Amino acid sequence: MTTNIRVRYCECDPMRVAHHAAYIPWLEVARTELLRAAGMSYAKLEHDGVFLVIVRMEATYRRPIYYDDLVGVTATWVGGSRVKINHEYELRVVERDASAGPIDPTLVVAVARTTLGCVDAQGKITPLPDWLSGR
Repeated sequence: MTTNIRVRYCECDPMRVAHHAAYIPWLEVARTELLRAAGMSYAKLEHDGVFLVIVRMEATYRRPIYYDDLVGVTATWVGGSRVKINHEYELRVVERDASAGPIDPTLVVAVARTTLGCVDAQGKITPLPDWLSGR
């Protein structure tokens, strides 16, 4: 599933390049929308006592993303275990101000991977609900 995100000025360095830390919330937005598309929200999960916390994240930055670019963040669930969920992400610039030159919306400008662990309200590791673990 792809979620489009417009790069805000506050997410950029003085050269108008998106700062590497800005990518982390973008991944979260894409992951949240992926869950929502499956018919669930994080709010409902947490209400049910299921909390998903990042236990690992890695990113590879291939090309810069600039202020006001529209970025397509594709999030994909790629498995996990009884207590973990793994996601992979691809980021593409799908729209840029024409004065900045042409873009290739098929070019992957960054990739990332996350692992989320399932914990209860006290932070203790707990099994994922069956529907979320793929069983």
